[in-house]
Amino acid sequence: MNLAIAEVVLAGTLAGLVGVHVVLRRLSFFTMALTHATFPGVVIAAIIGVDLLLGGMVAGVAVVLGVAALSRRRGQNATAATGVLLAAGFALGAGLVAMRSGFSRDLSSFLVGSILTVSARDLVITAGALVVVGSALLVFNRPLLFTGFDPSGARAAGYATGAWTLLLLLLIEMVVVTLVPAVGTILAVALIVAPAAAARLWSTRVSVITGLAVVFAVTSGLAGLFASARWDLAAGASIALAATGTLVVSAVLRWVVR
Repeated sequence: MNLAIAEVVLAGTLAGLVGVHVVLRRLSFFTMALTHATFPGVVIAAIIGVDLLLGGMVAGVAVVLGVAALSRRRGQNATAATGVLLAAGFALGAGLVAMRSGFSRDLSSFLVGSILTVSARDLVITAGALVVVGSALLVFNRPLLFTGFDPSGARAAGYATGAWTLLLLLLIEMVVVTLVPAVGTILAVALIVAPAAAARLWSTRVSVITGLAVVFAVTSGLAGLFASARWDLAAGASIALAATGTLVVSAVLRWVVR
């Protein structure tokens, strides 16, 4: 339980930091596609006996590059390309599991996580990802926000908007893969998007939104973990529901205040 609590705090902080950019840039659907597309990479890694995070990262990077390439074609938009790759990625993962006779790994642990079985190695990986992602968002905060809020103005100012967008997408993929042990490939999007969306309801300042998003994500993780231990519920599902509840409560309170 101590390891699970530490993982929740680290994962919640990581999800809250990147979730702000996901919400502000309206990349929620793309993030969901990444969570689905990471699934076949994790399954392939389990089948051939290599690190699951490596397999998920390779699959996610392929999706990022695929969406970027398809969306640049004339007459094709990013949403359509993302939707196609979302369905194809998840179908590939499910097909691999069905075709592999004697596949002994628990499928649910890939989909919804197994935070109660995290190891010290998982904590080190999450902490390392937090350092990398947090440092990148801090150092490149200005160009990432500028290219996100005003792409035309950023291009006019000499910023390579495509490169900065690609960097952000790769950071999102790193977060998604890192969250697999905690909440799985499917439920990761809830921990990334819901707390940031709730924080967005309370402020228009990016610094305030970021702080609230981290607090909401960590609190949701701890609340979900407590509910899991108290009522014998699936930990990943409890965390995702707690994050969703944070958004619902915030929306209701903001409506009452107004």
